[in-house]
Amino acid sequence: MKRRDLLKYMTITPVAGAAIVGGLSSASAASVASSVAARDLFSELGVRTFINAAGTYTAMTASLMRPETVEAIRQASHKFCMLDELQDKVGARLAEITHAEACVVTSGAFSALTLGMAGILTGTDPNKVRALPKLEGTGMKTEVICQKAHAIGYNQALTNTGVKIIMVETVEELKAAINKNTASMHFLHVQSDGGKIKHEEWVAIAKANGIPTSIDIAADVPPVSNLWRFNDMGFDFVAISGGKALRGPQSAGILMGKKDIIKAARLSMPPRGETIGRGMKVNKEEILGMLVAVEEFVKIDHDAEALFFLKRIERIKAAAESVAGVKTTITTPTLGNVTPTLGITFDSSVIKKTGEALRLELRNGTPSIETVGGKDNIGITAWMLQEGEDKIVAARLKEVLQGAL
Repeated sequence: MKRRDLLKYMTITPVAGAAIVGGLSSASAASVASSVAARDLFSELGVRTFINAAGTYTAMTASLMRPETVEAIRQASHKFCMLDELQDKVGARLAEITHAEACVVTSGAFSALTLGMAGILTGTDPNKVRALPKLEGTGMKTEVICQKAHAIGYNQALTNTGVKIIMVETVEELKAAINKNTASMHFLHVQSDGGKIKHEEWVAIAKANGIPTSIDIAADVPPVSNLWRFNDMGFDFVAISGGKALRGPQSAGILMGKKDIIKAARLSMPPRGETIGRGMKVNKEEILGMLVAVEEFVKIDHDAEALFFLKRIERIKAAAESVAGVKTTITTPTLGNVTPTLGITFDSSVIKKTGEALRLELRNGTPSIETVGGKDNIGITAWMLQEGEDKIVAARLKEVLQGAL
């Protein structure tokens, strides 16, 4: 279509009558929706579904979206918009909530880390944007400093841009590592208790040397205050997953931070092509779903919710402890996946099966129940359980434990 024809086409007024949704009238669309809803596609495809007593693990498809988020996605699927305009408007709303200068919805926390790092390296230079991950000869910096205690596989999100990570342990080592090639300093919140340099000092040293800082808080809400704590603290960008406790689309996340970095990062993400982030596409449904998920998350009484989860865990704990030879503990992590967690161990002279064998029985039973743990223990959380499932888990757990006597 020639440009003049395209402009003419865009001025055509829709014919009056039934609304058209995806090529169907509104009545037809409703009929299709009803037909799809009536199908149990998991059963049809032979895909095992289960009660999630494990947690928000990606392999287990993380969390379930709230009805408000699902409705936002459904509504978004019926209309077109310009992707950049939507990201602008949603980003502005998210920035208000998170105290960030700017935000953008990404295809997960890993994507947010890669794009944020790209923004730091390239700025708004289009030639540098197209060059990534090739840094040699571009004038871009090449090193990211990280504490050894924060070295995890997900740091590949940073090295995908072409940088290499320089590991340090002490303040002295950090200061010695800073040089003309230092692009940024990266921090991992969930393992902050293992590092010798804490958040505030890390940021202060970086600022004193004019170096941007980033922080990975992928699964680190609740508390809800973590949505803005690290922006307030002065980190230049923060990456968070959308599909864990936020209960947004699992394939979405948020990159939030300084306006110049977010602006630069967006040059490496769709709809732009020939960039390192072209494959990190996030659609309009996920963008709006992520916004609604965050809006709903900040409304929740998280203290009350924690007590609700604890009550569920205590019911499961009581069922387990009713079996001879079983011991339990309830702990709540403080840095990430902050939810009451039940640990179950057993006297091997009384319980004749391993933790692995018992967990396999739970998985292979009806209904199937997923838990975590190792050879000699079982771990259970309640925050992904649906109404009444804590009673099912309690009864089934007691059954398999008794069967191992």
